[in-house]
Amino acid sequence: MNFDKELDARGLNCPLPIIKTKKALNDLSSGQVLRVTSTDSGSVKDMEAFAKQTGNELVQSSEEGGSYVFLIKKK
Repeated sequence: MNFDKELDARGLNCPLPIIKTKKALNDLSSGQVLRVTSTDSGSVKDMEAFAKQTGNELVQSSEEGGSYVFLIKKK
C-alpha cells in the first residue's frame, strides 16, 4: 500500500513511538497514510489502542525483519 509520510521509530521505547506518531499525523491531511516502523514489541497493542482512541484507521499491522510496521490513515 502507498503511504504519504514515513516515521522511523526504531530503537524508541514506549511511549515515544506513540508520541511521535501523533505528532507526525498532525502534519497530514485527512485520508493520508502514515507508515510507522518500530522495534518496540509493545507498540503493537499501543498502535491498536491509539487508533481506537483517536479515530484514525489502523490499515495494516505487520512484522518485517524484526521490526513492526504500521499503516495508519488519518481520519
